[in-house]
Amino acid sequence: MWYVAGEEAGARPLSSSAPAPVRMKITETLVAEHRIFLRVFDQIDRLLPRMRTVSEVRRMASLVEELLMDHGATETELAYPALDHMLQDKGRLERLNQEHQEIDAGLREVQAATTLGEARRRLETALLMSRNHFRFEERFVFPLFEELLQQGTLAELGADWLRRIEGSRRPG
Repeated sequence: MWYVAGEEAGARPLSSSAPAPVRMKITETLVAEHRIFLRVFDQIDRLLPRMRTVSEVRRMASLVEELLMDHGATETELAYPALDHMLQDKGRLERLNQEHQEIDAGLREVQAATTLGEARRRLETALLMSRNHFRFEERFVFPLFEELLQQGTLAELGADWLRRIEGSRRPG
C-alpha cells in the first residue's frame, strides 16, 4: 500500500481517489534500477580519490554490495527463471549467474584489502564489472525477455518485483 505523510505523527494511506501506481514491466524495473546504481557508482568514482582510509573504501563497497544483493536476487529468483525454460542456448543465463558471483567476489575482495590503493583498485574493478554486466543485460538479455515473454507476463513479473520491494522495506 502507498502512504503519504500526514500532518500529525505517522502516515496515512493515500486516498482512494489517488491514481494507482504505474504498472511497470520487469525489464523496465531492472533498467530503472541499473540507472540508479550507475548514478551511485558515478558518485563513488568522484569520491574515491578523496577517501583517505581503507575503512572508507570498505564502507562504499558494503553499500554497493547491499544495493546489488537485492537486485541480483530479483534477477536470479524472479526474472531469469521466467526466461530460462524458453532458451535453447542457456549460455547467456549461465554467464549472467557467473558474473553475479564474480561481482560479489570482487566486492568481498575490497573487504580483504590491506592498503588504500588496493582497496580503491578492487572497488573500481567491481564497479566496472557491474557496469559491463548491466550493459550486457540491457543489450542482449532484456530484449530476449521482450521477445519471448508475453507483455502480461512481463507486467506480472514487474508487479512481483514491487511486492518484493515493499516487503523488504526497512523501518526508519
